[in-house]
Amino acid sequence: MPEDSSQSTPSRWEMLEDTLLNSCRVWDLRARRYRHPKTGDEGEFYYINSRDWVVVVALPEEGGIVLVRQFRWGADALSWELPGGIIDEGEDPVEAGLRELHEETGYLAASGRLLGQCLPNPAILNNRCHLVLAEGCRLSEKGTQWDEHEEMEVRVLEEEEIFNWVKAGRIHHSLALTGLFYYKLEQERG
Repeated sequence: MPEDSSQSTPSRWEMLEDTLLNSCRVWDLRARRYRHPKTGDEGEFYYINSRDWVVVVALPEEGGIVLVRQFRWGADALSWELPGGIIDEGEDPVEAGLRELHEETGYLAASGRLLGQCLPNPAILNNRCHLVLAEGCRLSEKGTQWDEHEEMEVRVLEEEEIFNWVKAGRIHHSLALTGLFYYKLEQERG
């Protein structure tokens, strides 16, 4: 009888070399050369070295969840998503999430906490995305503080409507969907 391949553990390849190919403003393109420990096969694999990201499920005092819509160059389209962004060097993920929430939406949170984290795409990215819950949010007098190329529509929707948008495919940003998933898990834990 053939061996059940679902029961075997894949090998951890040995890294031989890690080379910078191109450095950009927000990430580096790198190549790693690996060797398989059993077969000796070698290959070069490319990945994006990026700082960690944060995505925020923001709950305003009056109810609902804060969404933003912005143009995304990779998809060449407008995208509904949760607020978030790049975590600064040495910055705490929750603090980064509350900072990004304020900069992008004008909302300040009474409190924030980590819901979880994920690997956005471990096939080509080496970073993590931290998922933050921001509660007791209210609009500040300062308003938004967008980066140079940011322009957003900010909208608060009731949870039921947001999950109807998810079902209808109106929210398709994978990290926004992951944030909403973690939020639902948190609600189920109660």
